[in-house]
Amino acid sequence: LVCVGGDGSLASAQQLHEHGLPGGGGPKTIDNDLGATAFTVGFDSAVAMATDALDRLHTTAASHERVMVLEVMGRHAGWIALHAGIAGGGDVILVPEIPWTFEAVCAHVKAREAEGRRSTLIVVAEGAALPDGGLVHETTADAQRQVKLGGIGQRVAAELGARLDREVRAVVLGHLQRGGTPTPFDRLLATQFGAHAVGRVHDGRFGEMVRYRPPHIEGVPIATAIHELSVVDPASSAVRAARALGVSFGDGVTATETAARGSAARG
Repeated sequence: LVCVGGDGSLASAQQLHEHGLPGGGGPKTIDNDLGATAFTVGFDSAVAMATDALDRLHTTAASHERVMVLEVMGRHAGWIALHAGIAGGGDVILVPEIPWTFEAVCAHVKAREAEGRRSTLIVVAEGAALPDGGLVHETTADAQRQVKLGGIGQRVAAELGARLDREVRAVVLGHLQRGGTPTPFDRLLATQFGAHAVGRVHDGRFGEMVRYRPPHIEGVPIATAIHELSVVDPASSAVRAARALGVSFGDGVTATETAARGSAARG
């Protein structure tokens, strides 16, 4: 049995393996939050969907001179928001890994307006905590179930609208990110994962998850694969590049400060 999914599904696969069921696993989650692999199946397609949405929002935001908030998925990691925000020309990107404030976001919007740019696109991951540390989620009577995140886009739009005294609209992509036609990259990745997973079963190498470590597809124990989540490094090259292009992460940190932090972290 080859289990395909994220950390939850693969945790079940590990339990089955420990109980003697032969098989393995493959990483498939649009959140791209499995630390053992560079990319998971579904992530690239989700980013393409979110990027397309931003491309479409650009025109209406510019024509109506509006601030637009796009909420994308990402419970623990802001990979979709980060990649789509950069690729789609977002002006503000809010992710779980970087604390932010409404004051910093408003300051960035006002700075853009002072430069004559009356429209602003804000991308926010559903798992990005509010400045007070709280998560926006639906209430449920079942304490055993994982909380269902969602709604931060509306909260951000409402707060910014009140603070900026202007109309701010929110768009939630929701499950649109999880469906549709996969990108060629995801098709190729899934095909390679499948072939290598079957090869491991054929060789009797059970309890492993296939992973992508460019340029190779290889195996790793499932227990290792689910041990650590992959999250956005605030000092990563992608974040530094975004700041260099004038993107705000709502923390008031400049591109120069980010570069200095990155150098210090690298030692």
